Amino acid sequence: MLSGGEIAHAAHLLPITEVARESLGLDEQVLVPYGHDKAKVDLAYAVSLTPRPGSRLVLVTALSPTPAGEGKTTTVIGLTDALRLLGTRAAAALREPSMGPVFGMKGGAAGGGYAQVVPMIDLNLHFTGDFAAIEAANNLLAALIDNHVHHGNPLDIDVRSVTWKRAVDLNDRALRQVVVGLGGPTNGYPREDGFDIVVASELMAIFCLADSLADLKDRIGNIVVAHTRSKEPVRARDLIAEGAMTVLLRQALAPNLVQTLEHSPVFIHGGPFANIAHGCNSVIATRTALALADVVVTEAGFGADLGAEKFLDLMCRSSGLRPDVAVVVVSVRALKYHGGVAVADLQTPDLEALDRGTANLERHLTTLRDVFGLPVVVAVNRFPSDTPAELERVEQLAADLGFTAYVTTHVADGGGGATGLAQGVLDVLGGLGGLGGLDGGQPSTFRFAYEDSGSVEDKVTVLATRVYDAAGVTFSARARRQLAQVRADGFGHLPVCVAKTQYSFSTDPTALGAPTGHVIDVREVRLCAGAGFIVLITGDVMTMPGLPRHPASERIDIDDAGVVTGLS
Repeated sequence: MLSGGEIAHAAHLLPITEVARESLGLDEQVLVPYGHDKAKVDLAYAVSLTPRPGSRLVLVTALSPTPAGEGKTTTVIGLTDALRLLGTRAAAALREPSMGPVFGMKGGAAGGGYAQVVPMIDLNLHFTGDFAAIEAANNLLAALIDNHVHHGNPLDIDVRSVTWKRAVDLNDRALRQVVVGLGGPTNGYPREDGFDIVVASELMAIFCLADSLADLKDRIGNIVVAHTRSKEPVRARDLIAEGAMTVLLRQALAPNLVQTLEHSPVFIHGGPFANIAHGCNSVIATRTALALADVVVTEAGFGADLGAEKFLDLMCRSSGLRPDVAVVVVSVRALKYHGGVAVADLQTPDLEALDRGTANLERHLTTLRDVFGLPVVVAVNRFPSDTPAELERVEQLAADLGFTAYVTTHVADGGGGATGLAQGVLDVLGGLGGLGGLDGGQPSTFRFAYEDSGSVEDKVTVLATRVYDAAGVTFSARARRQLAQVRADGFGHLPVCVAKTQYSFSTDPTALGAPTGHVIDVREVRLCAGAGFIVLITGDVMTMPGLPRHPASERIDIDDAGVVTGLS
């Protein structure tokens, strides 16, 4: 089989205007082309749309991530292609890749094999410039804070209390903590500062939750950046920052349209991290897709305890969107890894390890069904080393838990390798009352994990005990002081966003499988008033990742003909 990069280079792309017209009924007058193979949908047009009657939203998530890979993004792409092969008007809605992980661990995030979004290279790099716009707007606010202090500080900002960080879309551990304003009075007031990666910034979360320019501007104005010496919150609107920041984001807020290798439409927009923020693409992109397609397949980052929980408790709570079914992606290799098998030995058949690793999958499945009330199907992403006996065992293990599993081969076979999964999803959706504008349907059983009325402690305890199977939650002294300030500022009612390792239900990334009885220790509390949630940072989670010993950038190159290699 060709590599993902070779497949992408050889792909035949349709003009994006043709994809928009044939698959979504979009006139080219509402498109803003970026070359021939990607475009933005005019923002005014996008926000004017309403979901099609009977349109359905499919949420793809996975078990806890492993070095073996699960294939969540490829499953979204393969499932979308397969739905269209079965005659369904379908589209996908995904996040944009961050260049930090692309040059760090991943080497690309546009899918793989024959389940890819193209143009792959553009998508993995600067794309349509959305992230650069978010970075610029984020750093404009940081500059305005320091400029305000430099010119007399009329708001009486306590420079020790500034929480707004600068941002860059790369992994750079050296920027986690810095000092700015050195070099004398002409260079400002020296203070401690730091950088977040763009996808971990509050502005990225705001960008993906806003439903219009007006909402974006209002949310930006609500950002709390610091406190005065009398402990009063200082907002971005106090610095008269929201207008200029929104200007920088006005074009970026329009959703992007690209295609799969099989020419299915894909809306790719925004990209918040799921172990820090809410981990899903923009509300505007998802709503646009639901207005133009009968079935929309979207993805939540990392495992269901992180991405799916945040999608459901944060994005759905804010936007009013509701998924109709969840698809949980699993692989034989990932189950064996959670069953205690070393990465080097994952290609060796081991049914007992499969059985042990199923505990991780079971908790994700039952959380989605029992905590959130969603119907769930299982997608078994087949790898070449998987044996028939192992695949049969996974199907049986899922059936024993009360779920139906479908083996997929979309990476090798494209949409044709996921038609069984697609039909299974359609069967579930049909049982909810029809598709494609058909009347009828049953009331959704979806529910949030916790109620709005609870305290921050109550909300995180629900997640800890019902989703992570922990014994309880503790707060560091620093976190308690920060939480007290959040309450004093009037934001204690907001939902919570737990930032923890993606590799485990606990805060220990080495605790694989389904650990129980552990304690979730909150070490830091961050208010995201513009995004509308409170971030609770646990364990060793960083909002600025570092690079590994051998970053993916070492494999990325370009030849004299301009052909890029090493991305996938």
